[in-house]
Amino acid sequence: MTPSTPSTTVRPADPTLHAALRLAALFALIKLLFQFALTLWTSHLGYSYFRDEFYYIACGRHLAWGYVDHGPIVAVQARLSEIFFGDSVFAIRILSAAAGAVAVFLTGVVAWALGGRRPAQVLAMLALIVAPQYTGIDSYLSMNSYEPVFWATCVLALLMILRGASERTWWLIFGISAGIGLLNKPSMLFFLVALGLGLLCTPQRRLLFTRWAALGIVLLTVIALPNLLWQIHNQWPTLEFLHNGKVRNKNAILSPLGFFGAQVGAMHPLNTLLWITGIVSLLRARSIRGARWLGLTYIYFFVLMLALHAKDYYLAPIYPAFLAAGAIAWEHRFGAERAVRQGRNFAIPVFASILLITGLLILPMASPVMPPATWVRYTTAMHLQSTNTENAKTSALPQFFADRFGWQQESDIVVSAFRSLSPEDQSKVCVYGDNYGEAGALDFLARAEEPRLPPAISRHNNYWIWGPHGCTAELAISVTDNSREDLLKVYNSVTVLGHLDDPYAMPYEHKNIYLLRGRRLDHPFVWDNERNYI
Repeated sequence: MTPSTPSTTVRPADPTLHAALRLAALFALIKLLFQFALTLWTSHLGYSYFRDEFYYIACGRHLAWGYVDHGPIVAVQARLSEIFFGDSVFAIRILSAAAGAVAVFLTGVVAWALGGRRPAQVLAMLALIVAPQYTGIDSYLSMNSYEPVFWATCVLALLMILRGASERTWWLIFGISAGIGLLNKPSMLFFLVALGLGLLCTPQRRLLFTRWAALGIVLLTVIALPNLLWQIHNQWPTLEFLHNGKVRNKNAILSPLGFFGAQVGAMHPLNTLLWITGIVSLLRARSIRGARWLGLTYIYFFVLMLALHAKDYYLAPIYPAFLAAGAIAWEHRFGAERAVRQGRNFAIPVFASILLITGLLILPMASPVMPPATWVRYTTAMHLQSTNTENAKTSALPQFFADRFGWQQESDIVVSAFRSLSPEDQSKVCVYGDNYGEAGALDFLARAEEPRLPPAISRHNNYWIWGPHGCTAELAISVTDNSREDLLKVYNSVTVLGHLDDPYAMPYEHKNIYLLRGRRLDHPFVWDNERNYI
């Protein structure tokens, strides 16, 4: 007898996967070039940095495991952008555009993993490219552009395991993606909860009770742990931030119908024919079998976000899988058509064409592709309305566009005021901004123009954590909405240096800039009392 030789079963490579990867890469490239073009064009029209970008750049220059109002990943993103690409408007947005391209790529692969062929993959990716919410979040430096990447990767990992791929490999991928996702934004936790509930309510719960699943969960916990330790060390600032936002009525609270309506607008109204169909198809488990858990995930997450009065865009990262599922349902619906049978890219041409045309019509709601005055006229004529996620009064432009105006005016006034001071006063003056946008703009724009300017201070969010930089508040250039009369109660001398009055900026940024001298003894400057997490 000859000794038996151990054998290993090797699964043949799936040729449809290679084709799906090539197709997804092509659409990812289209998405990347599209976002690049939008950034270059809107910059040409005069739209500058978005207020939060100044803040994230400042956070990138103060790298830490946590921040008051966001995770550490966006700070790393900002720092890497500055190091490798520079600090122009285009440069700092490159990684966000790349994230958008990866999200499109993953959408195509998820469509394949759910059983969709080329027509479904193309339709799903096209739907994501024209979705206003995705065009918007991928057009500026933020953590939001990376959320869909982490969420879709987790969904893809589970789908691959269900298709028979290596549990060890894909649970490791799941753990890494979920862990980094938690470092990116806390909403990842609620998505994971909804995903877990969806699995527990279906036979696919078996995926959760393996050693590899345990390893993935341990891995995501270890990756996210430094942020948790930072929160503990800093007395849970994010919880205070969320509490203050609630009690001060910062965010707009939508009714269930309004919340759902916001999803329709954000994802493109025509895309409801995809993602709602996708949810139904997953729940019915006919055209797409074994994925009811995914449909339940959306239901649970929607209810959870609605109950927590979350901002409507918090649901945005969940949609790639449901656009994919809906595209598959459409593919099955028109399965008898010759173009679908042949697997052509645009096998459902009428739907795809209308999607593209309407996408172009509503593009100005996602990206400021028109000069401000033209934008106002166009949206008025088209009866297009933006959804405000906060209760602050807006200008003629929605906040997402308005927050790109007024920063250079602020910087110019402050720099001019600093240069007018004596050398002695320049050595001891403080520069203050009421909020992180004002302080961030001064750190980024004003200090680039005048390097002798001291670091800006603010009581707002992480600027408070970074401290007063030795400021005694005896002499200060201050950007504040306090009146001169109120400031005279605190300072012996109050001089108005200028007024921020850009008509397209947010109304609450129409402030005076003051030179403050001689703080009164009955109003001592105590930094611990200045904190404002909101």
